[in-house]
Amino acid sequence: MPNLQMFQALTAGVALVPTLIGNAETGDAIIAPGAELKELFNGAHFTEGPTVAPDGTVYFSDITFTYETDMQAGHIMRYNPETGETTVFRSPSGMSNGMEFDAHGRLVVAEGADFGGRRITRTDMATGKSEIIAGLYNGKPFNSPNDLAIDEQGRIYFTDPRYAGNEPVEQPIFGVYRIDPDGSVHLVVTDGGKPNGVAVSPDQKTLYVISHDNGAMGNLPDEMEPRKGRMTLLAYDLAPEGTATFRKVLVDYAPQDGPDGMVVDAEGNLWVAVRDETRPGVRVYTPEGEELAYVETPDKPTNVAFGHGKTSKTLYITAEHCLYSIQTMKAGYRLPQK
Repeated sequence: MPNLQMFQALTAGVALVPTLIGNAETGDAIIAPGAELKELFNGAHFTEGPTVAPDGTVYFSDITFTYETDMQAGHIMRYNPETGETTVFRSPSGMSNGMEFDAHGRLVVAEGADFGGRRITRTDMATGKSEIIAGLYNGKPFNSPNDLAIDEQGRIYFTDPRYAGNEPVEQPIFGVYRIDPDGSVHLVVTDGGKPNGVAVSPDQKTLYVISHDNGAMGNLPDEMEPRKGRMTLLAYDLAPEGTATFRKVLVDYAPQDGPDGMVVDAEGNLWVAVRDETRPGVRVYTPEGEELAYVETPDKPTNVAFGHGKTSKTLYITAEHCLYSIQTMKAGYRLPQK
């Protein structure tokens, strides 16, 4: 078992690269002037799913693929921006991936496959107790819940692809589901390719879905070459009752790898972690898919999250083994607190 006492940031606060690349006319309004990408933590196996608590503490997943890590069980890490320390919040994590805090300050987690929970859980941060809010659909386990978003009615949207794990794939489609406040689960997107990142627009009228089809459902033998599918950023019309209807492809990244996770700011712009190895980094788009700015990252990014309160204009980025931050000129969109 790994040493779970504490992981220290190896180069906390170190500025890595000057970062604004792209639209010079609009860029200064997107990224803070003179902002640099800072490495906050380096020491995870595969970082994912950053989210920020109301007190400003950053939580992120360390996905420990069991075939690479001698059966480590996954960790949820906690970064304190005041001290620069990163510690283990919870292990095993259920192979947590995407995470979000809801309007009540509870931590909602998408737990994946590879000996993970294959479910959506919610943790009361005051008591530490967790509950399973979705574990089955039509009586069968999910494939591997990956990422999630929460709307202002408290409904949770989550994606269910499969990228790792040897468990049976029991759902017949890689879909996007909605969990209603009464606990009922509904399949709302069936035409999203291999859905990964998901987000709800601030006006609650659009559901954004990333299709990242790597052509495989697990670790392939060296001699096998997967055939990639759709690598796109998609927009769906989101009805008041929570149904989603395909609207358009906002960005098509083929033949390169597409995005992984994303977040929206208060103005509705999308901040998208793109794993294109020819141009890795965070790309900022309008709701119509026009690129406004680009933040280059040293590693291929996995996901993004805005801070909370006094750090609301800080963007946190998970990428491979690291957690980064950069100062922006935009505040992240937040659910109204209850």
